[in-house]
Amino acid sequence: MRDVGQLQLEAYRRMTGEERLMIGLGLYEASLAIARERIRNRYPGASEAEIAEKLKARIRAGYEIDIVSSKAS
Repeated sequence: MRDVGQLQLEAYRRMTGEERLMIGLGLYEASLAIARERIRNRYPGASEAEIAEKLKARIRAGYEIDIVSSKAS
């Protein structure tokens, strides 16, 4: 019996590049929405502009962590 990961991989292989890209973009948008909600919960009085700035800072911090960890490898 095949495991779920194998079935998922087979499903992705049957998809077109556009379909896989749309899934990836959807996941990215969902992760941004979750991050925005976490920021709103942490800073309930923040304006949309402030939330956008905090989200950008969070994304930049993630990239910086990736750069540092890839240099350490």
